[in-house]
Amino acid sequence: MDLKLEDKVFVVTGGAKGIGEAVCRTIIQEGAVAVIVDKDIEAGDVLKNALGEKAAFFAVDLGVSGSCENVVRNVADIFGRIDGIVNNAGVNDGVGLIRGTPERFVQSMTNNVVHYYEMVHYALPHLKKSMGAVVNVSSKTALTGQGNTSGYVAAKGAILALTREWAAELAEYNIRVNAVVPAEAWTPMYEQWLRRLDNPKETLASITSRIPLGRRMTTAGEIADTIVFLLSSRATHITGQWIHVDGGYLHLDRALDAKKNRPQ
Repeated sequence: MDLKLEDKVFVVTGGAKGIGEAVCRTIIQEGAVAVIVDKDIEAGDVLKNALGEKAAFFAVDLGVSGSCENVVRNVADIFGRIDGIVNNAGVNDGVGLIRGTPERFVQSMTNNVVHYYEMVHYALPHLKKSMGAVVNVSSKTALTGQGNTSGYVAAKGAILALTREWAAELAEYNIRVNAVVPAEAWTPMYEQWLRRLDNPKETLASITSRIPLGRRMTTAGEIADTIVFLLSSRATHITGQWIHVDGGYLHLDRALDAKKNRPQ
């Protein structure tokens, strides 16, 4: 399927690794321009060089005031257009209610959702011209809770709410806004977390056993494919949606294995 993205320009925050990297690679495969926005200079440079002339990289800490405005201005100056924003950057920073503080909570919100608003706010004049699209990456933790992650989960819940709010506000400009909600997705960050545990293999087996479709982790590429589809003109009447790319993890019955053994 031709997604008709040739020469369009998409900004991807947290674009140097994991889901963001997969999104950038898929954008390039579709003939569009991928603008990598990430504070990891080494990873960003490596990816930009791998993707070639249709990629650009801005080394930016999105938690710093003014960074999003600068990115948008520079992208518009260089490419003359912005066709879409993929808000993906964030980190599960462990700011809980018991172990956190109000100050750390506010900082977590800044690191995980404020730049989503800022990036779309400053890109809005360009998105109006292109009748572009926004895809926000949230998390299943916004709908399930996790424990000890108040800041991250509050931000991910806000992202879902903002997706619906922006879809309503921007419909008159034909700007589509959707969210993708991963659950257990295999990324470098996830792998690093597992390696810090005493029993990583057992933990991974326990997690994948609860994923109905294939009993495996979702790949970054599978999430990227959905995101890039939502950016494209093949999704021109999809807006305000929360799309779960999770192998049925969130919505299917946890007792599926037990049901297999029930009499019919």
